[in-house]
Amino acid sequence: MTELKVDTANVKVQSGDIEIDAYLATPTLEGSYPGIVVIQEIFGVNDHIRDVTRRLAREGYCAIAPAIYQRQAPGFETGYTPEDIKIGKQYKVQTKASELLDDVRGAFNYLKTLDRVKKDRFGCIGFCFGGHVAYLAATLPDIAATASFYGAGIVTLTPGGGEPTITRTSAIQGTLYAFFGMEDASIPPEEVDQIEAELKKHDIPHQVFRYPDAGHGFFCDRRASYHEEAAADAWRKVLQLFAEQL
Repeated sequence: MTELKVDTANVKVQSGDIEIDAYLATPTLEGSYPGIVVIQEIFGVNDHIRDVTRRLAREGYCAIAPAIYQRQAPGFETGYTPEDIKIGKQYKVQTKASELLDDVRGAFNYLKTLDRVKKDRFGCIGFCFGGHVAYLAATLPDIAATASFYGAGIVTLTPGGGEPTITRTSAIQGTLYAFFGMEDASIPPEEVDQIEAELKKHDIPHQVFRYPDAGHGFFCDRRASYHEEAAADAWRKVLQLFAEQL
């Protein structure tokens, strides 16, 4: 398939009782396209997340990346220095699962207002903290396909407190693909095994992909941990997931 030209815009979406910023990318070619919500890393809706959003649009999707740190730090985006990581983590621990779900819901509700977006089935993709949020969002009825990249803490916690996110696995609505680097210091291999076991236990359509030589953040070509081979393979699998389910 030939990559499509895309339009981009900064938009506002309604999340619960507030408006949050979001980055929108849509194909310029007239047509009807599935919608996908892109969930940021701890670094905000930065160049990398905007790039992923545009890449999806070039493949024939209307993609939107909501600013899930809007309540903590409007307009926040940063790079990958140790100080950037420290700040991003500070904002992460201030988030709450209910508000994050509102953010994702608000994003696909915005997509529903666009004439060119198919209204019945949506996809979600998230990286780093966004991979955890994507796992959470997979429980929303509108989400038919989820790609969760190296979401730390799924087994041990949920944003804002309460039972760990893994305990919500039975509520996942569609198909979930999960991607992990086996050199990821923040996600022990046994936690990956626990996630896979829970998906199997509840008969959730899924695949779990393990990349032996990759670490945390392996998909992001702006990070030192970027692993080109693993990232390319994962992207092919993401496109396969969305093509089959959306």
